[in-house]
Amino acid sequence: MNQYTKIIGLTGTIYVKEFEKIKHYKNKLRSLREDTVAKVFKEGNAEIKVYFEETDVEIVVDPFSDQETIKKYLGKPFL
Repeated sequence: MNQYTKIIGLTGTIYVKEFEKIKHYKNKLRSLREDTVAKVFKEGNAEIKVYFEETDVEIVVDPFSDQETIKKYLGKPFL
């Protein structure tokens, strides 16, 4: 299952995926377009962690979550 992070801050939102590297290197973060994340999420192969920078709150949303929760935190393209 793919794991993505949606970071919500004062400047806007960004979708990020973390790629694991070899032990002695840092993990690589790549930003992704919303369309790409929505496509994988609709296939049922993704889990998205919604992170609020201001309050340090994390919420995990997966394809089996309530429709209202998905619409509230991710938006209509993910339904």
